[in-house]
Amino acid sequence: MTVAQIFNLATKMGIKADLRGEKRVLQLQKKLKERYDKLTGEKKKDFDKDKLNNPYSDSGIHFDNKKEVKKVLCGIDIDTSEMLLAKELGGVDLVICHHPIGKSLARLHDVMDMQVEVLAGYGVPINIAQGCFKMRIQEVSRGVSPINHYKVVDAAELLKINLINVHTSCDNLLADFLKKKMARKKFEYVSEVIEFFEEIPEYAEAKKRGAGPNLFTGSPENFCGKIALTEITGGTSGSKDIFEKMAQAGIGTIIGMHMSEENKNEAEKHHLNVLIAGHMSSDSLGVNLFLDELEKKGIEVVTSSGMIRIKR
Repeated sequence: MTVAQIFNLATKMGIKADLRGEKRVLQLQKKLKERYDKLTGEKKKDFDKDKLNNPYSDSGIHFDNKKEVKKVLCGIDIDTSEMLLAKELGGVDLVICHHPIGKSLARLHDVMDMQVEVLAGYGVPINIAQGCFKMRIQEVSRGVSPINHYKVVDAAELLKINLINVHTSCDNLLADFLKKKMARKKFEYVSEVIEFFEEIPEYAEAKKRGAGPNLFTGSPENFCGKIALTEITGGTSGSKDIFEKMAQAGIGTIIGMHMSEENKNEAEKHHLNVLIAGHMSSDSLGVNLFLDELEKKGIEVVTSSGMIRIKR
């Protein structure tokens, strides 16, 4: 497989698993293409054409020497040290990073709009969700602006080792996996939701490592009510202002990867149960679903950098 084929596979899988529905994602891509076609002059020249084929701008190809890929090194976070590790291991044709790097990190905020439609699917009025997220998206944009985005990309180019990152595409695989698995259950109490997560291999292993599922707010004895997967995909954590609206929409329990203290306090104020499944374990599950497909296509996979590799 080529680097482009591997990246396109992740994107295709991410679109199919998107909580908004594949049809909606393709509809949005069509509208983007129509807007692009209407541009002229410098505006059309400056447009990032990668967006036309990739709806997740927090994921991308960062270095591609066009050589065939037979072996990959994959990790949750990749830095110069992991690039050197790839060279030391030998035979690694491609390094796959989960978290955004390079241009993907600079544009992390661009994918956060999807959370608005996901919340609408749980009953939050879409205009209210959009209003709550507007300030948060701007905040994330400012937050990533001073970061040295191209540090690891420069290392990849110097070492001549291919580099991509697949973020929201894999987070979508995670969200879809959990949604379908949870739909087969009838949860009444929060304790039952906790037990459900602890039985999933990635979370079970994380628990052994001291980072298992953690109830941030609420009690195991609480009724769980309507459960929402709203802190799983869509860039990064959302606005603190959304929790009141979620409670009003009848949501009782939130499942997330991570949550700030400020957001936790706001959720608690509105009597929401918040189960933080775990960051590295959740990311590992989503990436594992992608890596399984790569291995089926004959690609050798080596993992590092916090990955909990479980094959299905």
